[in-house]
Order: sequence, then C-alpha cells, then structure tokens
Amino acid sequence: MFGEPEEQLSPEDYDLADIQASGELIAVTLSGPDTYYEYRGQGFGLQFDMAEAFARSIGVRLRMEMAPDTAALLSRLKSGEADLIALEFDSLLLFTDTLAGSKAVPNPVRQFHPLRSRWLVRNESRHLADAIDRWWHDDTRQRYIAAEQQRRTDATRVRRRMRPQMLSPRGGVISSYDDIFRRHAATIGWDWRLLAAQCYQESGFDPQAVSWAGAQGLMQIMPATAAHLGLPRSEVYDPDRNIGAAARYLHELTELFADIRDPRERINFVLAAYNGGHGHVRDAMTLARKHGHNPQRWEEVDPFILALASPAYYRDPAVRFGYLRGSETSGYVRSIRTRWNVYRGAAQPMPVARPGMPVSKVRPRSDFLSDSVAHD
Repeated sequence: MFGEPEEQLSPEDYDLADIQASGELIAVTLSGPDTYYEYRGQGFGLQFDMAEAFARSIGVRLRMEMAPDTAALLSRLKSGEADLIALEFDSLLLFTDTLAGSKAVPNPVRQFHPLRSRWLVRNESRHLADAIDRWWHDDTRQRYIAAEQQRRTDATRVRRRMRPQMLSPRGGVISSYDDIFRRHAATIGWDWRLLAAQCYQESGFDPQAVSWAGAQGLMQIMPATAAHLGLPRSEVYDPDRNIGAAARYLHELTELFADIRDPRERINFVLAAYNGGHGHVRDAMTLARKHGHNPQRWEEVDPFILALASPAYYRDPAVRFGYLRGSETSGYVRSIRTRWNVYRGAAQPMPVARPGMPVSKVRPRSDFLSDSVAHD
C-alpha cells in the first residue's frame, strides 16, 4: 500500500540477485598502495581493480569503501553494510590472530565464507560466492598484479612532448598560451604566471598530453573531473576549454579552502588538492593539528602530506581518505612555486585595470595572489 515502508532485507537474505537489482556491489577493504587508494578522484590498487572487474562481470557498478582496521571490515560485512571484503584471506588472518581469542569476537573469520579469490562474503551469500568463484581463474591475481606493477612503473609518466619552459625569456613570453592564461586567471583572481607554471608542471605545455591515470590535455584533467566541470570529451584537448575548465576547478578548490586565512598560504593547499585531492589534504591538516602543528601553514602540513604514504599515518583513525602518494603531491607544490618565481622574474605582470580595458588585460584582485601579495 502507498506510504507503507519498504521491507528491509536482513544481511542473511541479501545475495547476488539483490545486489544486481540494486545495481551496486559494496566492497570494503583497507587503504594502501596494494589494496585501494584514490588519485585525482579515481580509484586504484590491486584489490580495487579486481573488485571492479568482478562487479562489471555481474552487471553492476562498484562502490569501494575503506575501513580503519580488520575488526571494522568484519563488522561491516556481518552487519550487511558491505557485500564482500576485498582483502586476501591470508592477509586477513594475519591481522585477526589477536581477535580470534577475543570473547567479543570469537573466531571472527570462521563466520564468513572464504573464496578462491581469498576474499570473504557472508556464509549466507552463497550465490554471490559462487559467482565470484566462477569469475576467478588460476591466473586472475597474477594478471592484475602484472597490471598494477606496470602502472607503478608508469606512475610518474605523462605521454607528452615537452615544450621549452619559456619561449622567450628576454621577451617575457612564457608560452603560446599566455593570452589564454591571462584571460582565465583573471576570472579567478590568479596571477596568470602561476597558472602557466602549473600548466608546465602538468603537461609541459603539450595540449595532447595523457597521463598514466588518464588525465588529459594541458591541465591534465581527469575524465570524471571534466564531466563534473562540463567539459565535453570532444573538447578536452582544446587549449582554451581545457585551461578554462581547470580555472573553474581551481576556483572550486579555493572556495573549499576558504578557511585558510592567508591567501599566500591558501595557494599551496589549492595546488596540493589539485594534485592529490581535497580529502587527502584535509587529512594532512588533521594530522598536523593532532601532532601540535599549525594546519594553516603549508610548511607544517607538508610533512604530513609525505607521511600519508606510511601505514602508521594513513591508517590513523583520524584519517578519512587513506593512502596518498605524498612525495608526488609535496614535490608538485614545490616545483610550481619554484617555477612561478622564475616566471615572475621574467614575464611581466598584467597591468592595473583601467576603464574600458578588456578582461584579458586586467590585473588579478589583490585578495587572491596578485603580483602585489604573491611574493614569498
């Protein structure tokens, strides 16, 4: 009858057909480079790749979630918050040796159904277990390990043809895209030379650049980010549209860090988030605060960006987004700041606005890193 609440299935009743009807498989794992991590909004890691492939095989999308420890993994599976644990059974046993003798959680692993893939599902999810075992082959894990190893080899690579860092140092010309940088930087209140410095870091001024992770174009925009920003696939390699979309994204990130009071500091956090993700930067800020440092100062947060590559930190209960390739994000900010200083010494700033002057020639507002406030 209309208005009556829908019948809720208990975890014991929830199996493969219910997952397919919902259109979503929920897997839970621990964060880490060998399991699951996010990079620019995209999931990566061996367990993520395998779980995503299995989800596709049964016609659903994957929702991968992280738990802080194995006790939480087991609890979420038992309660029905997750459909499977995407962590190898042998690894799980290592982590649960101390739990096995606990009165609160007696023999926790034995409550679940181990699979050929060494994942776990509830004992009652027999059809899901059968589907995973049919999908899993003897060489499945090795194929995904090989793909992950290749990804790590490619992880610092961008397929691009590097252009000079400056076309004409004597003439103050950074690139053939300087007018585009000026126009879009003005809309977000940035020094155009900062936008140029970031672009060189991303693509070396190659508009056809593609990264190992699938980022595209001058500003290396991920497909999901492009969709969010309204940048069509057909225009992702267009310099004006790509830089314009990046400017909109930078504006969004600037708004997300509005609590960073000093605009000279804020830019470091925005750049870090463009590379590593807003959530990871917030995690580093949380860790800085927890350890007695000032979360508003980049030089005090940067060590915790680096620390997010260590299990002791990315598995801290205060951390929400897990593992981060921190050395890349830290180096990204440092390299752009260094290059920006070079560009400021060689390329002229935009002139102060006058009545009737086109927007492409307007100096950025002084509240957002214009030339008047940006110097270190």
